Amino acid sequence: MAVDSWHFADSVWSLAGRHDNREFQAYVPANARARVEGNDSSMHSLIEVLGKQIRVQGGLVRIACLEAEKYQLLDDPETLLAALRKCGPRIDLFTFLQKLPSNLRGSTQVTRTFHDYSMEWDNLAVLSISTFDQWWTKQVDNKTRNMVRKSEKKGVVLREVPFSFELVKGICEIYNECPLRQGRRFPHYGKDVDTVHKEEATFLDSSVFIGAFLDKKLIGFIKLVTDETRTQAGTMNILSLARERDKAPTNALVAQAVRSCAERRISYLVYSSFAYGRKHTSTLGDFKERNGFQRIDLPRYYVPLSLAGNLAFRLGLHRRLVDHIPESMAAKLRELREAWYNRRFKTATEAL
Repeated sequence: MAVDSWHFADSVWSLAGRHDNREFQAYVPANARARVEGNDSSMHSLIEVLGKQIRVQGGLVRIACLEAEKYQLLDDPETLLAALRKCGPRIDLFTFLQKLPSNLRGSTQVTRTFHDYSMEWDNLAVLSISTFDQWWTKQVDNKTRNMVRKSEKKGVVLREVPFSFELVKGICEIYNECPLRQGRRFPHYGKDVDTVHKEEATFLDSSVFIGAFLDKKLIGFIKLVTDETRTQAGTMNILSLARERDKAPTNALVAQAVRSCAERRISYLVYSSFAYGRKHTSTLGDFKERNGFQRIDLPRYYVPLSLAGNLAFRLGLHRRLVDHIPESMAAKLRELREAWYNRRFKTATEAL
C-alpha cells in the first residue's frame, strides 16, 4: 500500500481513540520558551508564561492549557489569564483542571467548584495514599497482591534511580521494543537516545524515577511528577517490556510508586484519566481499578480569551470530533484500527 494511503488510514483510525494517547504523550524540554511543532493550520506551539509551559493547539479555535496540567496546578488562575491575554500568540480559549481537595473522604466527585468560570466535568484516576500497608491490605485484592509477589519471586528488583544516560538508554530500549501498544501505534517507537533524553529530562526538580530490574537490566520504569505543594504525584510515564510481562513488572512498579509516595507523605497518586471521552471501559481502566485507583470527577474550566473563543465554547467547538461519535461506532472503529495495524506491521515485518 502506498505511504499516503497509510497516513490517511492513521488519521481515520485516530478518531476512534485519540484521547487514549494522552498517557503516551511526550513532553518537550522545560526550558523551551516558544516553539512551534508542525507545519499546517492546526500546528501546536509551546510558550512560556510566568514560568509555566503553556501548550497552544488548534487551527480555527486556538485552545491553550498547561503543558503538565495533571502535575502542575493553578492556585491563582487570574494572574496567569491576565498574562495570557498579553503574551502575543493568539489564544481563544484557556482550559484547566481544578485541583484535588485536601481530603476526598471517599467521595468520587469533587462537587465544590473553586472558580466561577464555565466548566464541564472531567475525570482522573486517583489513588488516595496514607501508608503502604493500608494500600496493600485494604485497597487492593488478592489478585493484585499475588501479581506483585510473583514479580518478586521472578527476581524483579524495584528501586528509585537517578536520571542518567544509562536510564535513558534503558527507556529507549523499552520504547523501541514494539511498534504497537494496546492496539495502537506507539508514538515513542523509533525514537533515538537523544530524543528520549530530551523528553525525559523535563520537570526533573519534581520528578522521581523508579526502575524495575531483572539481572541488573531495566525491564520497566515509571516517572512520577509531583505538584508544587507535593501533595499529589502523577504518572507521567509507566511502561515495561512486553516480553517480560509474565513477571508482572508493571504491577511491581505501581506498588513501589505507592511506597515512594507514602514515604514522602504524598496524599494522592494520579494515573492520568480513568475514562476517555465516551469510552468507559478498557483493559487499562481495569488495571487501574485493580490497583486501587478510583474515578474522581472534577471540574474542568474553560475561559474564553477572545470573542471567537466565547462563541466556540457556546457551540461546543472546543470538543474533539471523537466526543461527538457514539461509543458503539467508536468501538467498531477501534476494532478496525487494531486489525489494520496488526496486518500493516505484520506485512512490513515479513517484507524485511
